Amino acid sequence: MSHAVEKIAVFFETLTPQSIERFSQFYTEDAYFKDPFNEVRGIPAIQRIFRHMYETLDEPHFVVTGRVVEGEQVLLTWDFHFRFRNFKSNELQTIRGATHLRLAHDGRIRSHRDYWDAAEELYEKLPVVGGLMRWLKQRANR
Repeated sequence: MSHAVEKIAVFFETLTPQSIERFSQFYTEDAYFKDPFNEVRGIPAIQRIFRHMYETLDEPHFVVTGRVVEGEQVLLTWDFHFRFRNFKSNELQTIRGATHLRLAHDGRIRSHRDYWDAAEELYEKLPVVGGLMRWLKQRANR
């Protein structure tokens, strides 16, 4: 399985809009995907999520920072770098997260669950919503 995990990590680090068409090489037909905004099943639905990423963000890319493999289960930690499209600030943004994968016997992904803090990692970076989120966080910490 470690060879399959290496191929998956490289695939995500080198992901492009064109390589989304190759998802069947990495996901089973009925693969499950969940992140803070989506919960879908099947390659076409997963491809839509990644296509949307390229339609709404500039320069999105993943950097895998760690791997833990135990049998068919894989934990990848990663940094996701991007720039907001159509925002005044064009600063490079980073979201830090983790992915829990369950692999099929052939090494393809049958379950993909992303974990990351949408409030801290995304909402706080948005112009109007960010101010409100930071205020709420401060209030909750008192």
